[in-house]
Amino acid sequence: MEQTELAIKQIKDFFQANLSTALRLRRVTAPLFVLKGLGINDDLNGVERAVNFPVKDLGDAHAEVVHSLAKWKRLALADYNIEPGYGIYTDMNAIRADEELDNIHSLYVDQWDWERVITAKDRNIKFLKKIVRSIYDAMLRTEYLVNETYPQIKPILPDEIHFIHAEELFQKYPNLSPKDREDAICKEYGAIFIIGIGGKLSNGKEHDLRAPDYDDWTTIGENGLPGLNGDLLVWNDILGHALELSSMGIRVDKESLVRQLKEKGKEDRLNLYFHKRLMEGTLPLSVGGGIGQSRLCMFLLRKAHIGEIQASIWPTDMRKKCREAGFPLIG
Repeated sequence: MEQTELAIKQIKDFFQANLSTALRLRRVTAPLFVLKGLGINDDLNGVERAVNFPVKDLGDAHAEVVHSLAKWKRLALADYNIEPGYGIYTDMNAIRADEELDNIHSLYVDQWDWERVITAKDRNIKFLKKIVRSIYDAMLRTEYLVNETYPQIKPILPDEIHFIHAEELFQKYPNLSPKDREDAICKEYGAIFIIGIGGKLSNGKEHDLRAPDYDDWTTIGENGLPGLNGDLLVWNDILGHALELSSMGIRVDKESLVRQLKEKGKEDRLNLYFHKRLMEGTLPLSVGGGIGQSRLCMFLLRKAHIGEIQASIWPTDMRKKCREAGFPLIG
């Protein structure tokens, strides 16, 4: 366990340095909680409850533990007056009380959240792919570092990441569920980026849900298909399925924000602080995302459970089974 802890620190230090250099990001301090009712907190799929509590010195106004920093980062870019081509990254720590606990899902979420200012001409799939490749290359370099330090851990990531749109993936595997499609394509290529998460496919269903007010999943991108966002997944041979390491995208502009809020019946959000700022034009255009810290470490160190990387709360029977299998969970 001590060697694992040392390896975790090495991976985190090396990867974030590479990420910062590749995307020209500077580190900032981020909040653990924000005030409720401002539209700043991310509502993920729109159904997860945020952990909240009253603040005594603010007249018992309620604060919410962040789900992610998708919107807060864009406000920060404006506050810091970041120029196009540069951005910020931070350690995002969250509590997701509604998470279904298993080998890769925990109540505690730790990510590198990043955001970079872009221009209108960058709002296209070609630019998004460039960003994705930069992040993936940082993962490749980190995997090589792990192999140099621990020769028994052999590199398995392919040299190139494969891109596919969610609609193309559906057409390729029409009889499979979204998760089974991910497993099939990821096992074939080793590392994939699925474009267009949140928008409806030709079968009338989304590949996966996505909040309507940060990623742009309706603007027409490549091959006449909608979506300027996506998920980065790798094949996890130990668990026998795809493992999502990152979610990212070009963020909504005024037009796509209104369009997506209308599609989801959430137009009332236009009255919230964040959304007003965006509609007033006081927030920069941006691209951003999150990269799972514990998940990346779990994958690179070939661990079977995220609880081998981070301390959290787990069901008693899960702890027992993991201990009996030879990998006790932390905490």
